[in-house]
Amino acid sequence: MNSNLPSTKSDIKSPPIMGRRKAVNISSIDVVKTSTLSADQLLPLVIEPNLGNADLAEWAKSNLARIEESLLKHGAILFRGFNLVTPADFERVALNIYGELYGEYGDLPRAGASDKIYASTPYPNDKMILYHNESSHLHEWPLKISFFCVQAAKEGGCTPLLDCRGVLKLLDAGVVESFRKKGVMYVRNFHEGFDVSWQRFFQTEDKAAVEEACRQSYATCEWTGQNRLRVRQVCKAVHTHPRTGEETFFNQVQLHHVACLDADVRRSLRQLFAEEDLPRHAYFGDGSPISDEIMQHIGETYEKAAVRFQWQSGDMALLDNMLTAHARDPFSGPRKIVVAMGQMMGSSGPVR
Repeated sequence: MNSNLPSTKSDIKSPPIMGRRKAVNISSIDVVKTSTLSADQLLPLVIEPNLGNADLAEWAKSNLARIEESLLKHGAILFRGFNLVTPADFERVALNIYGELYGEYGDLPRAGASDKIYASTPYPNDKMILYHNESSHLHEWPLKISFFCVQAAKEGGCTPLLDCRGVLKLLDAGVVESFRKKGVMYVRNFHEGFDVSWQRFFQTEDKAAVEEACRQSYATCEWTGQNRLRVRQVCKAVHTHPRTGEETFFNQVQLHHVACLDADVRRSLRQLFAEEDLPRHAYFGDGSPISDEIMQHIGETYEKAAVRFQWQSGDMALLDNMLTAHARDPFSGPRKIVVAMGQMMGSSGPVR
């Protein structure tokens, strides 16, 4: 007998197993991972799946406090790489975040999947939609707005974002003070056969109903002809965020002021209409003019603060509408972005 053999089983040592790994507790791994588009830019926070089968709707439902904290810090969240394919997938996620979706936006087309999911604003593909905070020209607005990319454009079509807290720091202090004290007066003239009709906008043929709708929204209106209507709405331009207490440059002055139109369009409109009859225009809240120079300064500041990213199909961007303004770059080829809004706010607080 060979005396070098082990005498008991306990003396036998198992040979090493190549590539042996420690067992991993899957439940201890975060199902998502976070990053930013660049090291020096907080906007937006990028959230991607850390596990291949992560269900964004279920994760969102279980992590509302984390989403809210991130949104208030960063202003926007880009969810990327999740298995979102259809507007219905997007709606499920948005509903879990918002609790309830806003479905009463009258003149914005529906996306077809739901009466609470909207298609993008109809606008020429080769023109930029300028920076704005959604519905900030009205008496109530969504605190949250989100976009879902069903199909990315072949070229262009970014949704530029900017931090409205940061914009206040970049704007001239005197300009900010004027907007803070005076607010903005948005003027809209409905001309028969030009742009959308007041009947379609207010969804009624009844002039008395239009007048009542304006009264309820704290707007003034006047009939300037048999089928011509002028509506004025005065709103704050610098707001205090209800949850952070921070001041934010919250308005739609670029979308309404004629200085922001292409020169040839502006020239044509001025040939057709007197200034008080322009289809859209913006003044300080006391009716005094906002100069073209001020609007140029605002436009340059917005572009300085803007952040752009290329959409990928399946991307979902969630914005705090009072902290982050958005725009849309020109694009070519098919593009489909759908929109959801929720957590409605008014100047006196939460609406619903």
